[in-house]
This record gives sequence, C-alpha cells and structure tokens, in this order.
Amino acid sequence: MPVRSLSSSVLAWPDARTVDEAVRAWASRAAAERPGVRRIGYFGSYARGDWGVGSDVDVVIVVGEADSPFGRRALEWDLTELPVPADVVVYTDGEWRSLDPRSRIGRTLREETRWVHGG
Repeated sequence: MPVRSLSSSVLAWPDARTVDEAVRAWASRAAAERPGVRRIGYFGSYARGDWGVGSDVDVVIVVGEADSPFGRRALEWDLTELPVPADVVVYTDGEWRSLDPRSRIGRTLREETRWVHGG
C-alpha cells in the first residue's frame, strides 16, 4: 500500500518492478497451494506501464475447473499481501479458450497479460 514519508506529505506508490515481484511471489505460493492452477498473470496499467498513484493490479487466473460460478470465484483468492489493491478474474481452461478475441476483454487479456506462472 502507499507509504507516507515521516518528513513529507507525499505518498510513495509502489512501482512496476515492486508490483511485478510481489505478484510473482504470490503466484508461486498460490499455485503451490492449489494444484488446479494452470496460469496466473496480470494485465491493465501495471502490465502496460502506464500505472500511477492509486493504480491497482488486475490479476487473471486460469484454473482447470471450478465449482463456483464465475462471478464468485474472485472471493476465493486472498491478494491482500500485494503492495497495491488488486482485482482478480478467474477463468476455467474452457472459458479461457472460448474468450472472443474480438471482444474488449478478450482482446485486452490476450494482448496485455504478463504471465508470471505457467505462461
């Protein structure tokens, strides 16, 4: 999370390298704990390089299969250890393969995602 210097009112926001390293470490542990994980990556401003103060990191996880509906899967993942707020989307292999590459989300995920596990 942002850190306020003791002698300044300016917030220091984690840079891309810090976020990348944190996501990689988190992904390694998450994949070790959950054998169904196929791939983990991140997309959005940190992947594009246009992040700024207040940016979050958008994480995408691909799993072999899922018992819960798409809209509830993100609740099963704790990303609070990351240095910035995080949003997560979780797809099954089949859902990932069926993403329409012409749709906005399909195009964004295919073009921007930086895979940190199983890529």
